[in-house]
Amino acid sequence: MTLEEKAGQVSQQFMFGKVDDFVPVVRDQKVGSLLFVTDPAIINRLQKVAVEESRLKIPLIFGYDVIHGFRTIFPVPLANAASWDPEGVENAQAVAAAEARAVGIHWAFSPMLDVARDPRWGRIVEGPGEDPFLASALARAQVKGFQGPAIGTPGRIIAGPKHFAGYAAADGGRDYDGVQLSDAQLYNVILPPFAAAVQAGAGNVMSAYMDLNDVPAVGNHWLLTDVLRGQMGFKGWVVSDANGTKNQVVQHFARDEADAAVRSIAAGNDMEMSFGPAASAATLAASVRAGALPEATLDQAVRRILIAKFRMGLFEHPYVDEAQAARTLADPAHRDAAQRAAERSFVLLKNDGALPLRAGQHRHVAVIGASANSKRDMLGPWAFQYDLPETVTVFEGVRDRLGSAATVETAPGVQLKRNVPSMFESITIPGQAKPEPRWDAARAAREYDAAIALAKRSDLVILTLGEAEDMSGEGASRADLTLPGDQMKLFDAVMALGKPVVVVTMSGRPLALGPVLERAPAVLHTWFGGTRGGTAIARTLFGDVNPGGKLPVTWPRSVGQVPIFYAHNSTHMPKDQGKRYWDIPSTPQFEFGYGLSYTRFRIDAPTFDTPALRPGGRIVVSTRVTNTGDRPGDEVVQLYIHQQAGRASRPVRELKGFQRVTLRPGETRTVSFTIDESQVQYWSAAERGWVVDPGRFDVWVGSSSNAQGHGQFSVEGPARAGRGFLTGGAG
Repeated sequence: MTLEEKAGQVSQQFMFGKVDDFVPVVRDQKVGSLLFVTDPAIINRLQKVAVEESRLKIPLIFGYDVIHGFRTIFPVPLANAASWDPEGVENAQAVAAAEARAVGIHWAFSPMLDVARDPRWGRIVEGPGEDPFLASALARAQVKGFQGPAIGTPGRIIAGPKHFAGYAAADGGRDYDGVQLSDAQLYNVILPPFAAAVQAGAGNVMSAYMDLNDVPAVGNHWLLTDVLRGQMGFKGWVVSDANGTKNQVVQHFARDEADAAVRSIAAGNDMEMSFGPAASAATLAASVRAGALPEATLDQAVRRILIAKFRMGLFEHPYVDEAQAARTLADPAHRDAAQRAAERSFVLLKNDGALPLRAGQHRHVAVIGASANSKRDMLGPWAFQYDLPETVTVFEGVRDRLGSAATVETAPGVQLKRNVPSMFESITIPGQAKPEPRWDAARAAREYDAAIALAKRSDLVILTLGEAEDMSGEGASRADLTLPGDQMKLFDAVMALGKPVVVVTMSGRPLALGPVLERAPAVLHTWFGGTRGGTAIARTLFGDVNPGGKLPVTWPRSVGQVPIFYAHNSTHMPKDQGKRYWDIPSTPQFEFGYGLSYTRFRIDAPTFDTPALRPGGRIVVSTRVTNTGDRPGDEVVQLYIHQQAGRASRPVRELKGFQRVTLRPGETRTVSFTIDESQVQYWSAAERGWVVDPGRFDVWVGSSSNAQGHGQFSVEGPARAGRGFLTGGAG
């Protein structure tokens, strides 16, 4: 290969514009990968140019943001995390992989594994929540769902965990801002989900945009080479985030694009994702000739990319079956899977007996709210290839569920609009819903009056509150967590009518819902439910499904509390932990792991098969969980531990096991968890490495991070070194 051809292999470009413009670029092998093309006919055309008309006949590898589905849209990732169901999440990503692979996509820029503890950050919606143990379990599940048993499995694609690393800890929750993290935070909180993904076999990793401790992640040799490859053992290839390599210039790290390209690839970033017309990697040939970059370093990056193409079978089978693609995308089983995923993700925040509703009890039902009949809002952010007509809204789901048993009508009442437009409004994709123009004052008054009039003539109001889909995601950070727009005005007016009301909230982050929670008899949080979200919501409201989701994030009372998370350290005044503010309690509105049910559960105190964890050994912790109510339901049994003393102060509680179980009324089941050194080791700032401390540990089992069932065990033996990145399972 010439130096220019090698530079082409490490270049990836967005395919925005005319297809004909990219043909000569592909023919001359100036790119090794394209993204944002999903038409199988176009993919085949460009692949034909690469493998039949170029000098080296090297196929392209196509990537795409397969975040929570492709044609079939599943609940947003934070909602999937709320299911506490790794097996279900694996199945969802397998469906997404099948649809994406059918059209010719080979690799997903997913899963996003950024542990996020600040709900102001817009991209919290894309991730696994606040806890590294839950995030690690979901990381393994998603890699397996995307890739199957091995890279190259038919109908599967390469997983690309992102953003390595620390992206979610941006100052103030402001997307793209710099990040300052201690090594202890990095090793104990941020990095474990990535280690889990690597251990599960992830073929790709995406580096992050931002400065990490004053060094852009894309050009950070310690992060990409010492940690990712050296300590975690990653063998695949690393791609930058969009324009991440070029951005080193505006971040005042690199002198110019040529310097940025050299710094990126020398640090361990193998491929540059870039907006056109050319990646900064195009300068690499000249840099090698000038002695600014060893050719062996460039060769290593090219080799990793070629290996991925070989493993995916692209040299033998570069083309996609266009007829089969259409059949795969139309598979109704995929929509059924999306509905099940949504049903398992909902979290019942409050219920004073108003739920479940009974069909036939109310003859005239109003479904009111900005998102009540909005198909696009149901899908959530990071969805592009959806089929809008088949998407089911809350109104449609309730109408279809009740049939002739009631008259069901809808009205938005208010409109939700960002003060600063979304960055995605400028991206035009065939079939994508166009944003509705902002209402003028006259229309706003008419729509509000119409909604109140509808509520007055109805026997039941199902009120949807929350965010529009573009209020979460990239470039969607918020300084305020209260309900946007005039939603509180609408809520107050509806509640003043004295009608039966239940509230359905939809958002990609926790919201400050204090006034709603004080007055509404029931609040069901449904995130953004995807293609069949409306059907799933209706089935849950009417008791066909018993909600069993649990919060994967701590839910604040006010934005002034954030960042807020359960796994904080104790202080010298732990009894006053809930009194840190004089104006409101410093406790959360809802704790991590919280979620109600239409039935009741009892979880017994833990028992241990042995009282001590010895070097190389394990302890089995068991508990009995009983459904003491009169409905079948799901409970997520959670296990937390705390180290009482050691070489560092450790969090007051840390999740180290969970299982979601389904129980009939009166049924009892024994749930067991295994604790070994992977659960008790931690990275010590004092020792500059992984350690295991002997001593006493508390254990709690229960239904949230406030679990009450308590026991203790001891870790025996001398103080010793830990074994590095070990990520235990969910059980």
